[in-house]
Parts: sequence; C-alpha cells; structure tokens
Amino acid sequence: MRLIDLSVPVATGMPVYPGDPRVAIAPALSAAADGVNVLHLDMGSQSGTHVDAPFHIDDALPTLDQLPLERFWGRAVVVDARGAAPRTPLGPSLFEGSLSEGRPRAGGIVLVATGWSRHWGHDDYLAHPYLTPEAAELLVNAGIRTVGIDALSVDATPADDFPAHRILCGAHAVIAENLTNLAPLLDAQTAGEPIEVSLLPLRLPAADGAPVRAVARVG
Repeated sequence: MRLIDLSVPVATGMPVYPGDPRVAIAPALSAAADGVNVLHLDMGSQSGTHVDAPFHIDDALPTLDQLPLERFWGRAVVVDARGAAPRTPLGPSLFEGSLSEGRPRAGGIVLVATGWSRHWGHDDYLAHPYLTPEAAELLVNAGIRTVGIDALSVDATPADDFPAHRILCGAHAVIAENLTNLAPLLDAQTAGEPIEVSLLPLRLPAADGAPVRAVARVG
C-alpha cells in the first residue's frame, strides 16, 4: 500500500480562478519574538486543490457541511483524457468504458486525468479541457456523486455559464478541482491495483467549498 499526494502546494501568489481572492501567506507570530511560529492565511474557499459543494452555484443547494462524508472518501476510477488538446470538450464517449460493467459503483469517485496540472503556474493552465453537459449527465445518471479533475474547472475557463457544474451540483455531487499527480493512479489502475481517494475538506459551516489535502491510497 502506498499514499500519493494529489494536491498542489498552497503558497502566496498561487494561481486562482479569474476573479477569485488572491492567496497570501505571511508570518503572524514567530518563535523568536512570540515563542511560537504561526502563519496568517488569506485565501478564498476555492483556492488550490479544493472541493465545490452544490451551494457553490445555487443558494438552494446543500452547503459543504450538509453533505455526507462519503462524498469525500471512497474507491475511485481514473479516466485518461491526457490526449485532449487545449480547450477540448470531453464528451460522454470518454467515460462510457469506465462506467461499463458497474465500474465504478454508484456513489463512487471518478477522476479525470487531463495532464493539465503540468501547466500549473502558467497562462496555459486556463486553456484546459472540460466536461460537456452530456458527459456530466452521463456521470450523474450512473450514480456518480464525486467528480475530480486535474484542471482549474470542470467547465471551460473563462465561462459565462457553468453547465457541467450545474448538472453535477444539481445532483448534489461534489466537484474536486486543481488535482495533480494523477498519472501514477492511471499506472496503478492499469496494473489492476485498487485506488481509494480522500478529498476531505476543512469543516467550514455553510460553505460553498474548501481547500483539501487530496490523497490517494493505492494497493
């Protein structure tokens, strides 16, 4: 059994979705002056590797603390979309094989590996592939309630509307974004190893989402 970190580092000036609060981290207390080291964190709820609660796109939908913990932890299947070109819509045909024969089970986790995390920190990161509404519908109809991607969003960036978000969140699904290091999971999956993923967020009452330390357990 081995653990694989799927999270980007949280640091001052890190990439954020256009218009979101910038991230700033600075010392608040120091061991030399105050006897302890403490950091001051200034960041938005959608910073770095994070999860979206349905409330993120609609006030009438569940907030982060209203979702069962099972949404954030479970067996995962990884879909290989690494061949997609910039701004490519990822349609249902990409997912049909992974959803065949009951894999993953309803309520399971689907991770979309685009390889776009290699552009983290560069302008090209905004030109990521994204889910079509039809792909989101397929996942929802298959009973999937947790979807993650190694890109800035499951929708195009920038966007005037967020159809994949609306379909997934409308089904009370959780969306994980800005994942990284999914290639080892694809290798493990090819080798027949089971994959379990933890996407447990900070416990923020009535929140639209929260940063996570995403980790996979393989084997």
